[in-house]
Amino acid sequence: MLTSILTAIHLLAAISIVVLVLLQQGKGADMGAAFGGGGSSQSLFGSRGSANFLSRATSILATVFFITGLSLAYIYARQSGFESVTQSVESVPVERAGDLPAVPSDSASESSGVPSTDETSQAGDVPAIPDVPEGGGQPSQ
Repeated sequence: MLTSILTAIHLLAAISIVVLVLLQQGKGADMGAAFGGGGSSQSLFGSRGSANFLSRATSILATVFFITGLSLAYIYARQSGFESVTQSVESVPVERAGDLPAVPSDSASESSGVPSTDETSQAGDVPAIPDVPEGGGQPSQ
């Protein structure tokens, strides 16, 4: 119910802002009155009264528009059950170095297929370059 009322006020404020901005005269329109275009002096609000009224009404409606927009965003965020990313992430405990499992012995690494430190030290630090077939191994064009 509240969201329907706020949405209606928000829509009316948006339409009213558009209408009021289109009704306002530009800054260059005052020069026409200075050279004999005295039609604005016979308006409902006087020569400068309409500009002040329209600009004040526009600023009030802009404030209403922002307040209703922020209120609607707040209401819809609470209704959707929005939660922050930091709230949804589970905390993972950090393991200390003393809590880590021990390194398996050489006999365990041989049965698992992982080379022991002796085998890797014999092979050297740099892996061997594979043999290149004749022709450089590049496809023919």
